[in-house]
Parts: sequence; structure tokens; C-alpha cells
Amino acid sequence: MSQVLPQRRLAYGMQLPVQSQSTLYAESWEAAAGPADLVEVARVADRCGFAYVACCEHIAIPRRLADAMSTVWYDPVATLAHLAAVTERVRLLSHVAVVGLKHPLVSAKQYATLDRLSGGRLILGVGAGHVREEFEALGVPFAQRGAVLDETVDALRAALGPAEFPEFKGARFEFSDLGQAPRPVQAPPPVWVGGSSPAAVRRAAVRGDGWLPQGDRREQLPAQIGTLRRLREEAGVGRPVEIGTIAEPLYVGDPSWHVGRRTLSGAPERIAASLREYRAMGVTQLQVRFRSRSRTELTDQMAAFAEDVAVHLGD
Repeated sequence: MSQVLPQRRLAYGMQLPVQSQSTLYAESWEAAAGPADLVEVARVADRCGFAYVACCEHIAIPRRLADAMSTVWYDPVATLAHLAAVTERVRLLSHVAVVGLKHPLVSAKQYATLDRLSGGRLILGVGAGHVREEFEALGVPFAQRGAVLDETVDALRAALGPAEFPEFKGARFEFSDLGQAPRPVQAPPPVWVGGSSPAAVRRAAVRGDGWLPQGDRREQLPAQIGTLRRLREEAGVGRPVEIGTIAEPLYVGDPSWHVGRRTLSGAPERIAASLREYRAMGVTQLQVRFRSRSRTELTDQMAAFAEDVAVHLGD
């Protein structure tokens, strides 16, 4: 499989605003935003050379977590399909889909259709999930979610391959002689694995085309990347792997408001120099997030990053 993202410099993509509104990262303006805002942000990402836009998944949020997580979580397949129709180049990433909650043939039908409709722009990001009540409501054993995800990824690779009548036999899922069309343009689409636990890193090494760490600090990444590469070599996986990270919040220029002490701000060259440190660790793609007080400020930040910062990411 060829590399998914260009390798001239660090690729950069972003999680979309509005579609998930956890208090950990949502800006205040997103609560009143909607589909038109999502479309405009995706169009700006498309014009500005972002490698991907991403949408994450929760099916239902229990009341005990609703204050922190919110109950606003758009469906990734529907959202990315909507945005596929208004963009041309930017890739469409599920970051992450909790695919263990569904039968793999259901997910394969949805994501194969999305890949076909978008002209082959899907990146299937997957994760184990962490909300027990979601699993209980859907009859999936929460304690076994890692094993379920491992088998689901294997089943999805079979179901999303070139065969119209895919075959798979595992401990939980089995199918054959069941035709599915349309077939994806990419057969199969790349699978990126999310998570930073030892199990997630192993899953990314053995089963993934990419790794999407969650919450690793800069100083933790070199050891994690070393482990991933060692495990991948031991498993004999020869295809290339995209190594990602979620960068600190960004603000291009000198903000006139308090953007938070962890936010990386200032001159474009300063921001680029800091982000290039990730490339030296072995990171190939950055997920960036911008502080903003409105959609317009967000899209202005995106454009400034693309024009003034990204040009220095290959220096």
C-alpha cells in the first residue's frame, strides 16, 4: 500500500468543530453552530491543503457523563458523507469510530459507500471505546472490547477488500457468500488505530496502517513510537505506517485574548519550529486544533496556518 499522506513535510489535519462538543476542547461558539459551519470549515480545510478532516463517534452518552462529554456527537458516516459532497481533495477520517459496537458487515456497507461517494478519500480510524453504558445498551461485552475490536478490524479488512463476496471466520463473526456493493475505491481503505494504551499501540503495530495516539505528551512519544516500530517489525508487517499526534492548541500570531497557557502561539516561524520537533521523533502527521471565538476566527486561523506555518514544516 502506498503512503496515504504526502511526505514532503509534516502533513496536517484537524478534528472538525461542532460535531462533538466535549468540554475538554469545544469552544463556546460551537453550541449555537450547525451544518453550515461544518460545511464552511471543511471547505476551508479543502482549499488550504489540510490532509484530512475528522469526525468522532459516540452512539449515546449516559447521564452521569453528559455534563463533561455533552450529548452532541454527530454520526461520523453521515457527517463525512455530507462533507464529501462539498469538498474535493481533503481526506475524510473517522477519529475514531467505535466499530466494535456494530457488526462488521454493517460498518463495511457504510464505510464502503462513503469511500465510493467521496472518490476514495476515506481513512477509517478505529478505537476500542470507553463508555461502558454504550456497550451494555448494544449488547457488546465491555470487558472484552479490545478482543472484539481486534476481530472487528480483521473482519473489516476482509469485508472492505476487493471481493464482492468476502469471507471471514473468527471467534465472534463469520460471513461468506454474502455480496456487498458498492465496493470501496480503496480496497481496503487505510485503517488508523486510535489510543495510547499498550493494547492500542500493539493493535496499531500489528493491524494498523496508521496510529492516532490519545493524550501522549511530547516527552512520551519517542518511547511509544519506538515500541510501535519494534512490535511492527516483530510481527513482520511490511507496509508503511502513518504516525500521528495531536499537537498542542495553536493560535497563529499574538492573541488579544487569553488562549490558555498550553496554547502554542506567536510568530509562524516559532510555531513551525516547535512542530518540527514532532517530525524529528518520527511523526508524519499532526492533528492541529486552533483556539477561536467564532467560526470566522477559526477559518482565519486555518488559513494563516496553511499560508504562514505549514510552508516551514519541511524545513
